[in-house]
Amino acid sequence: MQIGKPGTPVTHISQAYPDRVEVRGRDLTGDLMGRLSFTEYVHLLLTGREPTEEQRFFLDLVLVAIAEHGMMPTSIAARMTLAADPESLQGAVAAGILGVGPVVVGTAAECASLLESGEEPLDAARRIHAAGERVPGFGHPVHRPVDLADERGISGPAVARARALHDAVAEVWGKPLPMNVSMPIAAVMLDLEFPTAAVKAVPILARTAGLLAHLAEEQENPLGFLLAGKAEEAIEYRHD
Repeated sequence: MQIGKPGTPVTHISQAYPDRVEVRGRDLTGDLMGRLSFTEYVHLLLTGREPTEEQRFFLDLVLVAIAEHGMMPTSIAARMTLAADPESLQGAVAAGILGVGPVVVGTAAECASLLESGEEPLDAARRIHAAGERVPGFGHPVHRPVDLADERGISGPAVARARALHDAVAEVWGKPLPMNVSMPIAAVMLDLEFPTAAVKAVPILARTAGLLAHLAEEQENPLGFLLAGKAEEAIEYRHD
C-alpha cells in the first residue's frame, strides 16, 4: 500500500541505454565529458541547464568557501568512523555528512526560504525576535559573496532583500548583527536562478570533498582513536 501522494512516474535526469548514457538530454561520453567542468556538470544535474559564466563562477566560489573548515564535528565523526571500520570509506563519509546542518555548515537553505517567503524584512525580524530565535544568516562577518555580486553586476531582488533584512535585524535587535556567509550565499544563488533545493544541496556536496580529504589523511596518519582518547580525557565521569 502506497503512503503519500504519488508523483508522476518520470525522471528528467538520466537514463542508461545499451549504447550510451544520456544526462539531461545530452550524451555523457559524446558531449559532456571533456567539455564541462565538474562545477558546470553539477549545475546541469541540479537545474537541467548548463550554467552561464556567472552561475559557474559563483557555484565554484560557494563550493570552495564551505568545503573545508578544519577539525569540525563532521570531519571528526568521519575520522572516528573510519578508525572503527577502515574498510568503510563510504560509511565514514556518510557519518560526516549526517552532521551537515545549520550549526556546523551553515543556514544557507534556511536563508533561502526566508528570502523567498515574501515576508517583509521588518516583519520577519520582529517575528523571529519575539519568538526568541536566532536569525538565520547572521552572526559572523563574511560579506565577500555579496561584494562580488555587486562587482560582477548580478545583484538582484534576493540580495536587496538580504540587505533590507540586515537593516531590519539591526533595528529590532537594537544593534548591528553582521551577516555570516550563509545569507550572501543564499541571496546570490537565488538571484542567479538556482532552485531553493540546490541551495541546501551545495553545502552537502562541498563538505563531501573536505571529508574525503580528511579520510585520505586518516588512512595515512590515523587520528581517529587519538581524537576519541582526547574526548574521553576532556569529559569527567561522575557516578550519581
